[in-house]
Amino acid sequence: MSKAARERSAREKLAAERKRQAARQKQRRLLAIVVGAVVAVAVVVVAVVIVMDQRDKNGKAEVHQGALAPLSRDADGSIVMAKAGVTKPVLEIFEDFQCPICKQFEEKSGKTVQELAAEGKVKVVYRPFHLFGQMKDPIKINSLRSAEAALCVPADKWVSYHDALFKFQPNEGSKGFSPDDLVKWGKDVGVTDPNFEKCVRDEQKKAQVDQMTKYALETRKVEGTPTVFLDGKQLDLQSQLMNPGDLKAAIAQAGGGK
Repeated sequence: MSKAARERSAREKLAAERKRQAARQKQRRLLAIVVGAVVAVAVVVVAVVIVMDQRDKNGKAEVHQGALAPLSRDADGSIVMAKAGVTKPVLEIFEDFQCPICKQFEEKSGKTVQELAAEGKVKVVYRPFHLFGQMKDPIKINSLRSAEAALCVPADKWVSYHDALFKFQPNEGSKGFSPDDLVKWGKDVGVTDPNFEKCVRDEQKKAQVDQMTKYALETRKVEGTPTVFLDGKQLDLQSQLMNPGDLKAAIAQAGGGK
Protein backbone atom coordinates (compact mmCIF):
# COMPACT_ATOMS: atom_id res chain seq x y z
CA MET A 1 0.00 0.00 0.00
CA SER A 2 1.31 3.38 -0.97
CA LYS A 3 2.00 6.09 1.51
CA ALA A 4 -0.91 8.14 0.15
CA ALA A 5 -3.26 5.16 0.50
CA ARG A 6 -2.10 4.52 4.05
CA GLU A 7 -2.69 8.16 4.99
CA ARG A 8 -6.13 8.09 3.37
CA SER A 9 -7.02 4.90 5.24
CA ALA A 10 -5.86 6.42 8.52
CA ARG A 11 -7.93 9.52 7.91
CA GLU A 12 -10.98 7.42 7.12
CA LYS A 13 -10.51 5.35 10.29
CA LEU A 14 -10.10 8.51 12.36
CA ALA A 15 -13.22 10.03 10.81
CA ALA A 16 -15.18 6.82 11.50
CA GLU A 17 -14.00 6.76 15.11
CA ARG A 18 -14.99 10.40 15.56
CA LYS A 19 -18.46 9.59 14.20
CA ARG A 20 -18.78 6.70 16.66
CA GLN A 21 -17.68 8.94 19.54
CA ALA A 22 -20.14 11.63 18.46
CA ALA A 23 -22.93 9.01 18.31
CA ARG A 24 -22.04 7.72 21.79
CA GLN A 25 -22.01 11.27 23.19
CA LYS A 26 -25.39 11.94 21.59
CA GLN A 27 -26.79 8.79 23.16
CA ARG A 28 -25.41 9.77 26.56
CA ARG A 29 -26.96 13.24 26.24
CA LEU A 30 -30.31 11.76 25.27
CA LEU A 31 -30.12 9.30 28.14
CA ALA A 32 -29.29 12.10 30.56
CA ILE A 33 -32.25 14.12 29.27
CA VAL A 34 -34.61 11.15 29.64
CA VAL A 35 -33.35 10.29 33.13
CA GLY A 36 -33.57 13.94 34.12
CA ALA A 37 -37.13 14.15 32.85
CA VAL A 38 -38.13 10.97 34.73
CA VAL A 39 -36.56 12.27 37.93
CA ALA A 40 -38.27 15.62 37.48
CA VAL A 41 -41.65 13.93 36.99
CA ALA A 42 -41.04 11.73 40.03
CA VAL A 43 -40.17 14.76 42.13
CA VAL A 44 -43.34 16.51 40.99
CA VAL A 45 -45.46 13.44 41.75
CA VAL A 46 -43.95 13.06 45.21
CA ALA A 47 -44.45 16.77 45.87
CA VAL A 48 -48.08 16.57 44.80
CA VAL A 49 -48.69 13.53 46.99
CA ILE A 50 -47.09 15.24 49.96
CA VAL A 51 -49.08 18.42 49.39
CA MET A 52 -52.34 16.51 49.00
CA ASP A 53 -51.60 14.38 52.06
CA GLN A 54 -50.76 17.47 54.09
CA ARG A 55 -53.82 19.23 52.77
CA ASP A 56 -56.01 16.31 53.82
CA LYS A 57 -54.45 16.18 57.29
CA ASN A 58 -54.77 19.90 57.85
CA GLY A 59 -57.86 20.42 55.72
CA LYS A 60 -61.29 21.57 56.63
CA ALA A 61 -64.08 19.13 57.37
CA GLU A 62 -67.15 19.69 55.23
CA VAL A 63 -70.82 19.79 56.15
CA HIS A 64 -72.74 16.97 54.50
CA GLN A 65 -74.67 18.02 51.42
CA GLY A 66 -77.89 16.28 50.46
CA ALA A 67 -80.98 14.86 52.08
CA LEU A 68 -80.64 12.81 55.25
CA ALA A 69 -83.13 10.94 57.36
CA PRO A 70 -83.50 12.35 60.90
CA LEU A 71 -80.68 11.38 63.25
CA SER A 72 -80.88 10.57 66.94
CA ARG A 73 -78.61 9.02 69.53
CA ASP A 74 -79.67 6.07 71.66
CA ALA A 75 -78.66 5.79 75.29
CA ASP A 76 -75.89 3.31 74.44
CA GLY A 77 -74.22 5.85 72.14
CA SER A 78 -75.30 4.38 68.81
CA ILE A 79 -76.69 6.70 66.15
CA VAL A 80 -80.03 5.98 64.52
CA MET A 81 -80.79 7.36 61.07
CA ALA A 82 -84.37 6.76 59.98
CA LYS A 83 -87.50 8.53 58.89
CA ALA A 84 -90.31 8.75 61.43
CA GLY A 85 -92.14 5.46 61.75
CA VAL A 86 -89.56 3.39 59.85
CA THR A 87 -88.58 0.46 62.04
CA LYS A 88 -87.44 -2.15 59.51
CA PRO A 89 -85.41 -3.49 57.92
CA VAL A 90 -82.59 -2.57 60.28
CA LEU A 91 -79.08 -2.08 58.97
CA GLU A 92 -76.50 -2.12 61.78
CA ILE A 93 -73.05 -0.83 60.89
CA PHE A 94 -70.13 -1.69 63.19
CA GLU A 95 -67.15 0.49 62.28
CA ASP A 96 -63.79 1.65 63.58
CA PHE A 97 -62.62 5.03 62.27
CA GLN A 98 -59.02 3.75 62.04
CA CYS A 99 -60.10 0.82 59.84
CA PRO A 100 -59.03 1.24 56.16
CA ILE A 101 -61.66 -1.23 54.93
CA CYS A 102 -64.35 0.75 56.74
CA LYS A 103 -63.20 3.81 54.83
CA GLN A 104 -63.50 1.87 51.56
CA PHE A 105 -66.98 0.72 52.51
CA GLU A 106 -68.06 4.29 53.22
CA GLU A 107 -66.55 5.52 49.96
CA LYS A 108 -68.29 2.83 47.94
CA SER A 109 -71.62 2.38 49.71
CA GLY A 110 -72.01 5.10 52.34
CA LYS A 111 -73.98 7.38 50.04
CA THR A 112 -76.33 4.51 49.08
CA VAL A 113 -77.02 3.80 52.75
CA GLN A 114 -77.82 7.46 53.42
CA GLU A 115 -80.08 7.72 50.38
CA LEU A 116 -82.06 4.60 51.28
CA ALA A 117 -82.58 5.87 54.82
CA ALA A 118 -83.71 9.26 53.47
CA GLU A 119 -86.20 7.44 51.22
CA GLY A 120 -87.63 5.56 54.20
CA LYS A 121 -86.45 2.19 52.93
CA VAL A 122 -84.24 1.25 55.87
CA LYS A 123 -83.46 2.10 59.48
CA VAL A 124 -79.72 2.55 59.93
CA VAL A 125 -77.92 2.12 63.24
CA TYR A 126 -74.27 3.20 63.39
CA ARG A 127 -72.30 1.44 66.12
CA PRO A 128 -68.77 2.88 66.28
CA PHE A 129 -66.42 1.02 68.58
CA HIS A 130 -62.76 0.52 69.49
CA LEU A 131 -61.67 -2.56 67.52
CA PHE A 132 -57.91 -2.00 67.79
CA GLY A 133 -57.66 -2.12 71.57
CA GLN A 134 -54.96 -4.79 71.49
CA MET A 135 -52.81 -3.05 68.90
CA LYS A 136 -49.80 -0.87 69.61
CA ASP A 137 -49.92 2.90 69.43
CA PRO A 138 -50.58 4.96 67.40
CA ILE A 139 -53.21 2.63 65.89
CA LYS A 140 -54.67 1.91 69.31
CA ILE A 141 -54.94 5.53 70.41
CA ASN A 142 -56.26 6.65 67.00
CA SER A 143 -58.98 4.04 67.15
CA LEU A 144 -60.01 4.98 70.68
CA ARG A 145 -59.67 8.75 70.39
CA SER A 146 -61.76 8.99 67.21
CA ALA A 147 -64.57 6.82 68.62
CA GLU A 148 -64.66 8.95 71.78
CA ALA A 149 -64.80 12.18 69.78
CA ALA A 150 -67.59 10.82 67.59
CA LEU A 151 -69.70 10.26 70.69
CA CYS A 152 -69.10 13.86 71.76
CA VAL A 153 -70.70 15.16 68.56
CA PRO A 154 -74.42 16.01 68.63
CA ALA A 155 -76.54 13.53 66.66
CA ASP A 156 -77.52 16.06 63.99
CA LYS A 157 -73.84 16.60 63.13
CA TRP A 158 -72.98 12.90 63.18
CA VAL A 159 -72.89 12.21 59.45
CA SER A 160 -70.67 15.22 58.67
CA TYR A 161 -68.26 14.34 61.48
CA HIS A 162 -68.36 10.63 60.67
CA ASP A 163 -67.44 11.40 57.05
CA ALA A 164 -64.63 13.73 58.16
CA LEU A 165 -63.06 11.05 60.35
CA PHE A 166 -62.86 8.69 57.40
CA LYS A 167 -61.69 11.42 55.03
CA PHE A 168 -58.81 12.35 57.35
CA GLN A 169 -58.10 8.79 58.48
CA PRO A 170 -54.36 8.48 59.24
CA ASN A 171 -52.33 5.76 57.58
CA GLU A 172 -51.87 2.71 59.75
CA GLY A 173 -48.89 3.20 62.01
CA SER A 174 -48.81 6.97 61.63
CA LYS A 175 -49.87 9.56 64.14
CA GLY A 176 -53.22 11.19 63.61
CA PHE A 177 -56.55 12.11 65.15
CA SER A 178 -54.92 14.61 67.48
CA PRO A 179 -57.26 16.33 69.97
CA ASP A 180 -56.67 19.63 68.17
CA ASP A 181 -57.79 18.15 64.86
CA LEU A 182 -60.78 16.37 66.38
CA VAL A 183 -61.96 19.60 67.96
CA LYS A 184 -61.33 21.61 64.79
CA TRP A 185 -63.29 19.22 62.57
CA GLY A 186 -66.23 19.38 64.94
CA LYS A 187 -66.28 23.16 64.71
CA ASP A 188 -65.90 22.91 60.92
CA VAL A 189 -69.13 20.93 60.63
CA GLY A 190 -71.05 23.27 62.90
CA VAL A 191 -70.75 21.86 66.42
CA THR A 192 -71.43 24.80 68.75
CA ASP A 193 -71.92 22.96 72.03
CA PRO A 194 -69.52 24.68 74.48
CA ASN A 195 -68.89 21.31 76.17
CA PHE A 196 -67.76 19.61 72.96
CA GLU A 197 -64.08 20.56 73.19
CA LYS A 198 -63.81 19.52 76.83
CA CYS A 199 -65.57 16.25 76.02
CA VAL A 200 -62.97 15.48 73.34
CA ARG A 201 -59.87 16.59 75.23
CA ASP A 202 -60.84 14.95 78.52
CA GLU A 203 -61.93 11.70 76.80
CA GLN A 204 -65.25 11.89 78.59
CA LYS A 205 -66.80 9.17 76.41
CA LYS A 206 -64.17 6.50 77.08
CA ALA A 207 -66.38 4.46 79.39
CA GLN A 208 -69.19 4.50 76.84
CA VAL A 209 -66.82 3.49 74.04
CA ASP A 210 -65.62 0.60 76.22
CA GLN A 211 -69.21 -0.54 76.68
CA MET A 212 -69.94 -0.27 72.96
CA THR A 213 -66.79 -2.24 72.22
CA LYS A 214 -67.77 -4.95 74.68
CA TYR A 215 -71.21 -5.16 73.08
CA ALA A 216 -69.71 -5.47 69.60
CA LEU A 217 -67.06 -8.05 70.45
CA GLU A 218 -68.72 -10.12 73.15
CA THR A 219 -72.45 -9.83 72.57
CA ARG A 220 -72.59 -9.54 68.79
CA LYS A 221 -69.39 -11.53 68.18
CA VAL A 222 -67.99 -8.98 65.73
CA GLU A 223 -64.58 -10.18 64.56
CA GLY A 224 -63.57 -7.41 62.19
CA THR A 225 -64.67 -4.19 60.60
CA PRO A 226 -66.75 -3.24 58.86
CA THR A 227 -69.35 -5.72 60.05
CA VAL A 228 -72.87 -4.99 58.87
CA PHE A 229 -76.04 -6.82 59.86
CA LEU A 230 -79.34 -6.61 57.98
CA ASP A 231 -82.14 -7.65 60.33
CA GLY A 232 -79.57 -9.57 62.34
CA LYS A 233 -78.00 -11.40 59.38
CA GLN A 234 -74.41 -10.51 58.58
CA LEU A 235 -73.83 -9.26 55.05
CA ASP A 236 -70.89 -10.36 52.94
CA LEU A 237 -68.08 -7.81 52.69
CA GLN A 238 -67.13 -8.16 49.02
CA SER A 239 -70.35 -9.24 47.33
CA GLN A 240 -72.70 -6.92 49.23
CA LEU A 241 -71.02 -4.23 51.32
CA MET A 242 -68.59 -3.15 48.60
CA ASN A 243 -71.24 -3.34 45.89
CA PRO A 244 -73.87 -0.58 46.23
CA GLY A 245 -76.22 -2.27 43.78
CA ASP A 246 -76.18 -5.59 45.63
CA LEU A 247 -76.49 -3.85 48.99
CA LYS A 248 -79.51 -1.93 47.72
CA ALA A 249 -81.04 -5.17 46.39
CA ALA A 250 -80.53 -6.94 49.72
CA ILE A 251 -82.26 -4.11 51.59
CA ALA A 252 -85.11 -4.07 49.06
CA GLN A 253 -85.54 -7.82 49.43
CA ALA A 254 -85.67 -7.48 53.21
CA GLY A 255 -88.54 -5.04 52.73
CA GLY A 256 -88.71 -1.39 53.78
CA GLY A 257 -91.27 0.85 55.35
CA LYS A 258 -93.07 0.97 58.64
